[in-house]
Amino acid sequence: MVDASDGTGRAPTAEDATSHGVRGLVVLRGVLVLLFGLAVLVTPGLALLVLISVFAAYALVDGVVAVVLGIRHRGERPGWGWAVAQGVVSVVAGLAAFALPGTAALFFLYVVAFWAIVAGVVTAVSATEVRRHGGPWGWVAGRAVLDVLFGVLLLLWPASGILAMLWLVGTFALAAGVLLLVQAVGSRTHPALG
Repeated sequence: MVDASDGTGRAPTAEDATSHGVRGLVVLRGVLVLLFGLAVLVTPGLALLVLISVFAAYALVDGVVAVVLGIRHRGERPGWGWAVAQGVVSVVAGLAAFALPGTAALFFLYVVAFWAIVAGVVTAVSATEVRRHGGPWGWVAGRAVLDVLFGVLLLLWPASGILAMLWLVGTFALAAGVLLLVQAVGSRTHPALG
């Protein structure tokens, strides 16, 4: 019996069933990413709190596991004390993030800001080296300026920086969700999983 429901007039194959299953999963992924993006854009404060809570929970679990492993294997593992110390630092960071979520958000923002400034300075040094050797240094120098400017702006307006990062995450998630849906619907064969 021929099933013409796909418009080809041929009988469905196992590959068609697999393609349909993959397409369904890609659509599900797209919908979930879209919902995540909308949630971040509509409720950025809640999204930030959830992000901090996930970090805090991870730090606590990671710290406890490191402490337990360090103590449990102290007889056969050199340097076990460092594992315990790292675990204690992780537990303290997790507890601090749960207790002071606003401070944790600012700390994260400052880490990003100082990282951008240091990366910009290093990139500027690289640009001068490229220029000294006669290479195309302009784009490298431009990127250095952008990195430093980004970091300085985050330091000057931290609240706006946090909100901008959340908007960026939300917008990225919306775009990724739309692309996943287009990919699933527009593919004639197996839509790519990635």
